[in-house]
Amino acid sequence: MSGGFPESLPDAETTLEISPRAVAEWYRLPAEQRPRLIDCREADELIICRIEGHEWFPLGSFPTSIAQLKAGSERGVVVYCHHGMRSQRAAAFLRAHGVANAFSMSGGIDMWSEIIDPAVPRY
Repeated sequence: MSGGFPESLPDAETTLEISPRAVAEWYRLPAEQRPRLIDCREADELIICRIEGHEWFPLGSFPTSIAQLKAGSERGVVVYCHHGMRSQRAAAFLRAHGVANAFSMSGGIDMWSEIIDPAVPRY
């Protein structure tokens, strides 16, 4: 690790996204050693599937949860949703509120299921 972040985190100055493969590189590290993984989907989607070890903050709750979202963000934050659109908005919101190392997982949980963990149901 360099600068306290897993080497698999991309340069925040050049991209808002991180690939599911890069997330999978550090996913099995102990929670205190990896970026936070935040699911920004709605409750009805969470029932269908999720990535174990995530924290749940629906996108609509971000403005009222900013203090909780920023806590522990020095490790970096990766947000995911179904296909990666809401998580891009979530990561941009976090960056606008001082979380410089916030990223959206490209392709969302759908791509995670497709290329990383086929046991995660797709919808």
